Amino acid sequence: MAIFNAKDKIIECKVVYYGPGRGGKTTNLEYIFKAFNKHANAEMVSINTKGDRTLFFDFLPMGLGKIRGCDVKVQLYTVPGQARYASTRKMVLKGVDGVVFVADSLDVRRKANLLALKDLADNLKDEGKNIFQIPLVLQFNKRDLGDGGIPITPAEVMEKDMNSKLKVPTHLASAIKGVGVGATLKEILLLTLRNLQKELRWTK
Repeated sequence: MAIFNAKDKIIECKVVYYGPGRGGKTTNLEYIFKAFNKHANAEMVSINTKGDRTLFFDFLPMGLGKIRGCDVKVQLYTVPGQARYASTRKMVLKGVDGVVFVADSLDVRRKANLLALKDLADNLKDEGKNIFQIPLVLQFNKRDLGDGGIPITPAEVMEKDMNSKLKVPTHLASAIKGVGVGATLKEILLLTLRNLQKELRWTK
């Protein structure tokens, strides 16, 4: 749940990038941090684990508008995707307001995507949240690899695998090239902001 700072007139919310290990979550955040550095009002913090990382930084996006006269500050997080970091993923999801699920388009990672999506649903449930109700955007990353002849899962198959029931927005991306990264971020920020506005109306 978002934190309301009455003194500074800021509402802080939390968006987490979730998905299988090495799917491109870290690359997304690194690209956002570099591209929108003037909106990041803190350094990026990196917690290194073997073969994966947890990253986070505060982000004050311009042009999103205000809620109850307050600016909206977004905390962007990634989670380590590897199975052995299950407890870290749970911890990072605490208080989450919106999620970007970064799916790996490589054909060999099809099963890993589904396992990570189930892991997300289970962990949200433990937090008292529902994957069908939380602001959620799917990003199908590494689409550029298909141009080099590397087998990737067709977008329509990924859509059927992961989004036939969720029916949330999806974006094709190549995070390493920055393609689709901004569009994904904009979508989740708008969905999260809209949801926060509803929640705050109910708590008046």
